[in-house]
Amino acid sequence: MNYLQAFILAVIEGLTEFLPVSSTGHMVIASSFMGIGKDDFVKLFEVAIQLGAILAVVALYWKKFFDFSKWQFYVKLIIAVIPALFFGFLLNDFIDNTLGNPLFIAVVLLLGGIVLLFIDKFFKNPTVKHEHEITNATAFKIGCFQVLAVVFPGLSRSAATIIGGMQQKLTRHAAAEFSFFLAVPTMCAATGYKLLKGYHLLNAENVKLLLFGNLIAFIVAIIAIKSFIGFLSKHGFRIFGWYRIIIGALLIVLYYSGVEMNVL
Repeated sequence: MNYLQAFILAVIEGLTEFLPVSSTGHMVIASSFMGIGKDDFVKLFEVAIQLGAILAVVALYWKKFFDFSKWQFYVKLIIAVIPALFFGFLLNDFIDNTLGNPLFIAVVLLLGGIVLLFIDKFFKNPTVKHEHEITNATAFKIGCFQVLAVVFPGLSRSAATIIGGMQQKLTRHAAAEFSFFLAVPTMCAATGYKLLKGYHLLNAENVKLLLFGNLIAFIVAIIAIKSFIGFLSKHGFRIFGWYRIIIGALLIVLYYSGVEMNVL
């Protein structure tokens, strides 16, 4: 991997981490077309640079994350992240295998897009407008939705948790914000676990690539978060649904047309 490839993946991560389009799916497909998808460090990179995007949430919502007087906020995040940590550890080998299969991810992208076309009609009359109204039980249920994204790469962690929040009567705005908050412990744990397993890959040059990628992802994610909240509140999921369908269908057509994806 060179710095241009690292830059491209980091921009993709920053743009897509908080959109309901699957950042992991986009990075796997991009690394595949760039011919670097089989590299073990690239797989580590694709997970580790998510930390940069996640730190953008902490930077934008720093008053929320560092108000230690409101300890209930941290309790909710801990409760919500438990299902993903449990199933992520339990199904780690299955997840690694699916991350190496762009066709699987393309199908999940397409099917998830179909769901997003209609999701706004499913959940009407929300009653929960702010994080402090979310109960511990509700946080756990949203966390269970996050498991779907862990088990099915390409589904989108953001989409799963936002939909989970809306199913629990949160407004789109409140569901999106809680999805951002929940991303912090989830991705910190995933990054830490991946780095622990792949520490032998961290030579001086690879560390520089990781730092560079995290910086780019952080900057781009700040812009994406600010834009996404307002757009989702006004327009809903439909445009993201069509985007996923188009991208997923295109990738499936390319695959069956014999276009080589280098991780297959």
